[in-house]
Amino acid sequence: MDHWSPSLAVDEEFEKLAIRMNPPRVTVDNDASTKATLIQVASANRRGSLLDVVQVLTDLDLIIKRAYISSDGGWFMDVFHVTDKHGNKLPEDGIAERIQQSLRPRAYSFQSLTRSVGFQSAPEHTTIELTGRDRPGLLSEVFAVLADLKCNVVAAEVWTHNSRMASVVYINDEATGFRIDDPERLNRIKQLLLHVLRGDRDTKSANTAVSVGSTHKERRLHQMMYADRDYDMNDMDSRSSSMRSKPIVTVENCVDKQYTTVSLSCHDRPKLFFDTVCTLTDMQYVVYHATVIAEGPEAYQEYYIRHVDGCPISSDAEKERVIHCLEAAIKRRSSEGIRLELCGEDRVGLLSDVTRIFRENGLSVTRAEVATINSQAVNVFYVTDASGDQVKTETIEAVRKEIGLTILHVKEDAYSITPPQDSGRFSLGNIFKSRSEKFLYSLGLRKSCS
Repeated sequence: MDHWSPSLAVDEEFEKLAIRMNPPRVTVDNDASTKATLIQVASANRRGSLLDVVQVLTDLDLIIKRAYISSDGGWFMDVFHVTDKHGNKLPEDGIAERIQQSLRPRAYSFQSLTRSVGFQSAPEHTTIELTGRDRPGLLSEVFAVLADLKCNVVAAEVWTHNSRMASVVYINDEATGFRIDDPERLNRIKQLLLHVLRGDRDTKSANTAVSVGSTHKERRLHQMMYADRDYDMNDMDSRSSSMRSKPIVTVENCVDKQYTTVSLSCHDRPKLFFDTVCTLTDMQYVVYHATVIAEGPEAYQEYYIRHVDGCPISSDAEKERVIHCLEAAIKRRSSEGIRLELCGEDRVGLLSDVTRIFRENGLSVTRAEVATINSQAVNVFYVTDASGDQVKTETIEAVRKEIGLTILHVKEDAYSITPPQDSGRFSLGNIFKSRSEKFLYSLGLRKSCS
């Protein structure tokens, strides 16, 4: 049940009024750096401002190479060094206006995050949210149920982590091409999907709910997996994870400034900054200052945070929870397995057929992005074998022949492989001293943290 109080509503109205009186100001500078475009965003401060800005830049397919964040008091100032996805500077024409337009005040909805199958409606599609225990063939079963129920999948995104699965699926009615509104039909879809998700042993996905409003797809996936506690690892998950390279996350208290300092390093990949900010926001922390550097294969981030009640982290147990949750946020989107791209004419039941072929050949989908552009299906799947190991080349070629050699392609993905890291000699403090020393030192934040 959502909690609401008059004081919460009043605070929200004051925030909206402050933003209307002081809308975000965006400036773009292509002269300050030879390698990146500088984007500066200044606005009245409110909770969630940083996430909004990072989300907008991410949705514009911009790569954030560096970021300097400061938001003490009633004002925030964010500076980002960005490129396009090819590493080039941005054209100045119109980019500031596009960012400002995207940052205009929006209404926010507060929803329960405990559901495992939920629906949202948009003008042309219905959105299904799924969470459950991951297992080989699960995605195939989900798409088969939707195909049998005459539901056309327009788009979808699927994440798996720590034996859990979360998915947001956009469907419409096969016959009409419009969203599905009939309550009885929606209830039948939910019940059948819930039966699939539960399988033989999943007791964590026993709830269903119909959601209202809409939200950012990837933002929602983070919320769903966090609510599903994918950061809790059982013994098997822990042993499996220990064999792979792990992010380095440290949490310390900065006594004289009454902040908690969160530092992390890991192999860089697109949208990493967005993923960590999402998690800190979901955990009810406010970022007051931050520095981010991602100019090579490794990414380094440092945050100065407090809980929404204004207090730093007070216990070792809470520090451990922050560490586990940030590790989960980093690894949710990390792509394990071979990247397969499917591009071809879309048709009803295509996903059901493709994922069935994957299942019959012993492939397990670890992540998926499904889209329909005009009449073309543009889908990306990351696959392993049923044990989570690399798939043999002959198996991939057999799958390609069955689906179509001109339709399904194997693609290299520079971000799907995480190289080993040397945790013994790493010093995040030295990285920030040498590469972004002026910013945090000028704020008096790099003195006595312990």
